[in-house]
Amino acid sequence: MKHILFITVLLAMVSCKTKIQESPETNTINLAMTEQIPANKTLEFVTSAELKESVSYLASDDLQGRATGSAGIEKAAVYIENKLKSYNVKPYFETYRDFYKAKGMEAYNVVGFIEGNDPELKKEIIIIGAHYDHIGFGEEVDGDTIANGANDDATGVAAVLAMARYFATKKNNKRSILFTLYSGEEMGLLGSKHLAARLKEQDINLYTMINFEMIGVPMVDKEYDAYFTGFDLSNMAPKMNDYVDYNLLGLLPKAKEFQLFYRSDNYPFYKAFNKPSHAISTFDFTNFDHYHKVGDEADKMDYEFMADLVNRLIPAFETMSNTATQEIKMNE
Repeated sequence: MKHILFITVLLAMVSCKTKIQESPETNTINLAMTEQIPANKTLEFVTSAELKESVSYLASDDLQGRATGSAGIEKAAVYIENKLKSYNVKPYFETYRDFYKAKGMEAYNVVGFIEGNDPELKKEIIIIGAHYDHIGFGEEVDGDTIANGANDDATGVAAVLAMARYFATKKNNKRSILFTLYSGEEMGLLGSKHLAARLKEQDINLYTMINFEMIGVPMVDKEYDAYFTGFDLSNMAPKMNDYVDYNLLGLLPKAKEFQLFYRSDNYPFYKAFNKPSHAISTFDFTNFDHYHKVGDEADKMDYEFMADLVNRLIPAFETMSNTATQEIKMNE
């Protein structure tokens, strides 16, 4: 029995690796404290507190629903820019803002960039994105008319910002990563259409694009943590599951039925580049009743679930950014 126990412990130690810890109160990195990441490559870098802070601000009444062209979305953009700057994530263009016209209004995406550390692989680009706009106001309920857009899509923005903080801290991605926050999504994917066209003009070497859309509440009775829109179009979801040795991403039939692949900011990149471009979501049509309603409030989000999901996803993105060859491809 003792020998078996010793061998078990030894094998567990061999199959693990060191991780960085941080204080959930301060979000500061403590490089002196290390412990072991289990073989399925989960970690505890992103905290529920930081996700809650981002969602609570972006979905606050002060931002008036973040409609494109409004004073509220300007506040949201400044918040995102300040976060990226505080992480030492550089602007991709001359500034963080990617300007365009949205039905005659001045509009802008916010784009940060972390260059890869490999002389050749850094020429390949991974895009991680979410939309930071919402619809502004909705049908009045109990005197409330502000459609705060916590799940849609302040949760996605919070995830992208947390990932930007991670990769800016680690600096171990061989491929370059663009962190892209879009406006104009609720007006017909206008921001992502503009950015996809601009990057296509620049002839960037896009490897993959991943979009976060409504990840604030867990799915009901599923064997995976989140679903992938356009699941069958590429091998990205199975590869990411392989990278973390965990059934992280699955296929939701309802997503295909409602053609969600074509209805979020991943689609313009797929259309422009014909490269693996998908959205990750946990909205399963049964777990959230406040889509485009005034009840989409920050206090309805499950931040512990969100933190666990993002912490499970990060190692998959990290592996994706470091493979020697492009393992993720469009299916035949």
